[in-house]
Amino acid sequence: MRDGILVINAGSSSIKFSLYLSNGDGKPSLQSKGQVEGINVAPHFIAQAADGAVLAEQRWPADSNLHHEDLLKHLIDWVEDNLDDARLVAAGHRVVHGGARYSQPVLVDELVLNGLEKLIPLAPLHQPHNIAPIRALAKVHPGLPQVACFDTAFHATNPKVATTFALPRELTDEGVRRYGFHGLSYEFIARRLGEIAPKIAAGKVVVCHLGSGASMCAIDNGRSVASTLGFTAVDGLPMGTRTGNLDPGVILYLLDEKGMNSKQIENLLYKQSGLLGVSGVSNDMRVLLESSDPHAAEAVDLFCYRIRRELGSLAAAMGGLDGVVFTAGIGERSAPVRRMVCDGAGWLGISLDGAANLANAQTITQADSGIPVFVIPTDEEMMIAKHTRNVFKQIRQAAQ
Repeated sequence: MRDGILVINAGSSSIKFSLYLSNGDGKPSLQSKGQVEGINVAPHFIAQAADGAVLAEQRWPADSNLHHEDLLKHLIDWVEDNLDDARLVAAGHRVVHGGARYSQPVLVDELVLNGLEKLIPLAPLHQPHNIAPIRALAKVHPGLPQVACFDTAFHATNPKVATTFALPRELTDEGVRRYGFHGLSYEFIARRLGEIAPKIAAGKVVVCHLGSGASMCAIDNGRSVASTLGFTAVDGLPMGTRTGNLDPGVILYLLDEKGMNSKQIENLLYKQSGLLGVSGVSNDMRVLLESSDPHAAEAVDLFCYRIRRELGSLAAAMGGLDGVVFTAGIGERSAPVRRMVCDGAGWLGISLDGAANLANAQTITQADSGIPVFVIPTDEEMMIAKHTRNVFKQIRQAAQ
């Protein structure tokens, strides 16, 4: 009987899931995926096969009064009814913040959960919704091992100089430092690049994870050495609705001159800014690229400008550059964004192949480009499945 591993990536209004089965070689293989969306509004469940074929779908009315725990039970029941010749042995969860303590995936218990809840102020949009399904699943399926996989863990290899703010030392000692995020994505890309271009992967690479949440990471010989995201997930690049890098004096101005309180400022920084705030049109890059509104163009220009600036900064942090990777929704599918970034980085030796870029090819630079540029789809869920399998394997060996 094969082992089934459930991967859960939960947000405020949705629960995404993927079911992986272990093959004879022990490697997880995607069997099905799906999500429950519209939680607390009008819930909608859909499950698909690995090839995208719809396996099941259900909708509930707005007055159904179903919450995360109810819908998670529906999801689990469907998964267990469709395991075929497998059994569910563990669940893996994406958890945005692991703080300074968790640099590896960890088996969840009450002590771990209490520690993760203390990190909620550092990732207020994500952490509560990452934790909620862990607690809910413990009620729905008691005894099922659950593994937390952290977006911060890959950056544990950053040197101290890259993580330290110029603040009084006592604040640094309390944990006020740069952590970095999107680590599960970067870890997957680092491994995948090692398969595609091992010599480049062994060198100095900048990976651009560009989606609704966006960041960049300097990876030297497979290890993260610097990232654009810092203490929270609102630093660095402008994102769909988040500001990115911001002069701290702006916060003081909002407090003193605008009379805003901390919750109002949090809402501004996380939900009203970024591409949406600059454009006044949308937080969706596809909509902005198609819009004739000049503010939409300004938002796109700012996004690409900041990527080019951070590309130079991260190359400087490594003392060189051997390759660039674009990944995540915008990075994988937006040829115009990649073109604007690469055309402005010619001084680094990047020479774009326009046709390859339009085709979303794996390599989008010309053969004689000094720096090769790749487009590699990320797969955070697969990374979580592998980590969860490894932790469960250790549990099984210890029990034997």
